[in-house]
Amino acid sequence: MKHASRNLLAAVCLAAFGLAASAQTPAPGAGPGPGPGAGMPGHPAMMQERMARMQQRMAQREADLKQILQIAPAQEGAWNTWVAARHTQALQRPAPGEFAQLTTPQRLDRMRALRATRDAEMDRRAEATKTFYAALSPSQQKAFDTLTARQWQHAMGGGRHGGWMRQRG
Repeated sequence: MKHASRNLLAAVCLAAFGLAASAQTPAPGAGPGPGPGAGMPGHPAMMQERMARMQQRMAQREADLKQILQIAPAQEGAWNTWVAARHTQALQRPAPGEFAQLTTPQRLDRMRALRATRDAEMDRRAEATKTFYAALSPSQQKAFDTLTARQWQHAMGGGRHGGWMRQRG
């Protein structure tokens, strides 16, 4: 149950479109072609390409949502604030091998600190979403609710993977 609640909280906080935090990816530098292992998963060039595709999809979904909600000029400030809150840096991951060098109590403390940071970020995004939602008209709120409900289904295993919440039709 705790795991399901955590997933639901994640889906709520990611609001429309269940997106993960978007890290700003620097433009690829001009230099020699890809080196050995460039086609391997986890290679920096592939990771950079994947991040760029993710950011493009995120921008397209935001543009689609803005059009669907028909954001009025008076709502632009709330829209921009909400979008900015969703475009934060990805949370720091531990360096490879960091946990192997720690004692068990140190690892537990480190994991607790990482969880607290992640939870604080999720809470911040949830509050930004609530503030944006309050700026919407009732019909916009209904559309937003419908769109985010679809994303919850996907996040909970519904989407294209055929989870138990999948709707037909």
